[in-house]
Amino acid sequence: MSNLEIELQALKENLLEMMGLASKQIELCKEATISGDLKLAEQVIENEKRLNALELTMDKDCENILALHNPVATDLRFVLAVLKITGDLERIGDNAKNIATFLVKNSKKLDKNYLEKFGIGKMYEISISMLSCLGEALKKDDADLARKTFKEDELLNKKNKSGPKIAAALIEEDPKQAKLIVRLLAVVNKLERVGDLAINIAEEVVFHVEAKVLKHNKDKS
Repeated sequence: MSNLEIELQALKENLLEMMGLASKQIELCKEATISGDLKLAEQVIENEKRLNALELTMDKDCENILALHNPVATDLRFVLAVLKITGDLERIGDNAKNIATFLVKNSKKLDKNYLEKFGIGKMYEISISMLSCLGEALKKDDADLARKTFKEDELLNKKNKSGPKIAAALIEEDPKQAKLIVRLLAVVNKLERVGDLAINIAEEVVFHVEAKVLKHNKDKS
């Protein structure tokens, strides 16, 4: 095995670790939201440091591979994809941390009826499913598996689009909870953003495996 192959394998292992950690962050947010367990939310905030460290490490590793080994074809596409994917994973971590911070400050005030109205539990499930699917797609270099996330993202978009109308109705019912309801709407926005970032990752998997650029392409099938 060449030095390039060894470094690419290490890069992939770190990428899969980062992917797993980002997915775990959303899972912990879901558990913290449902259970009200602040320790889980605090764990999300603490884990963010590891995600940030992995991004920096992998950026340097990619730069070294490009500078020292001059990879071509699929190897080059993989390194370029990793550079973008790590940024998206770090931003998924940022959204998870923001949700966790909200939970730490507001968990005792959360009304399960509000969560059900916004469909936040379902949004968590979809986000986790997308990230799990992408983890497998990255592990197996499977572009078709990555494409399966596109339809799931449409469901998140629909939930997000209906959010403002639901928020307005809830505020009309209970004006005293307006601030909390608006912040819950922000959680909906963040989960939709997680879906968008997951789609970015899916597009990079397809780019790496099939040498196809899907960004800005309406027909991703």
